[in-house]
Amino acid sequence: MAAGPTTRRRQLGADLRRLRERSGLTLEEAGARVGISKATLSRYETKEGPVKWPVVDALCRQYGATDEEREALVGLAKGAKIQGWWRSLADPIPESMNLMLTLEDEVVREDHYASVYVPGLLQTRAYAEAVHRASEMRCTEQEVKHMVDIRMKRQELLRREEPPHIWAVVDEAVIRRMVGGRDTMREQLRHLLSCAESPHVTVQILPFAAGAHAAAVGSFVVLGGPKPALDVVYVDILGGGLFMEKPEELERYRLAFEYLRAQALDISASAATIERACEEL
Repeated sequence: MAAGPTTRRRQLGADLRRLRERSGLTLEEAGARVGISKATLSRYETKEGPVKWPVVDALCRQYGATDEEREALVGLAKGAKIQGWWRSLADPIPESMNLMLTLEDEVVREDHYASVYVPGLLQTRAYAEAVHRASEMRCTEQEVKHMVDIRMKRQELLRREEPPHIWAVVDEAVIRRMVGGRDTMREQLRHLLSCAESPHVTVQILPFAAGAHAAAVGSFVVLGGPKPALDVVYVDILGGGLFMEKPEELERYRLAFEYLRAQALDISASAATIERACEEL
């Protein structure tokens, strides 16, 4: 999968910092050599905001980068300006969702732990509407429809020629919680089973019988980039979302997900549990 604009921008920042440190230059020294401030160069390296490819080219030359390294980084700088499909939406979207859409458009895998609701990428429209109505109490029907339309549009990434792999560990409480009524819930569980038949989607149920587990604090997603260093963790919080990318944070959530996968039912037993929950509705 080709890297998207945010992945390119993050990779560019990491590589510029690596080259500068390899050359032994400080931020102030390197910036002075190409005519930019220490603050501007720091922004280039911390993956925030726009970049100018001629500046990236000049920095690479100052750092003694090879022609191959320089051409690769200039290419990243040029590609970081491309915008995603959601930028053209008529109605605004929350900033945390904007970042989520940006990152999700570029992932190669997503590892979900779902403790409350079915992961958004695997939701039906009726289920998503019920979730949004419950969590956004003051939203109008038009606003609910707008957010659900975005969620349905997000799901198109599963139909790409090379879709990311979605691995979802779903707490048993999720498939037992009545969201939107019996018909909506029955449709959702059948849809979840259908999704799980895809080679790009893995669904495991974490049963009540598993007892205490590694993620009792709540749902999270590890958004996997083309390289492990480009991974990001997303955690739901009231009124938005929290994104984490520090190595120690990533390692903690990766480890938690590995434990959750080990504690969850295997794929066939998980499907049987979902089918049983559906039959009992």
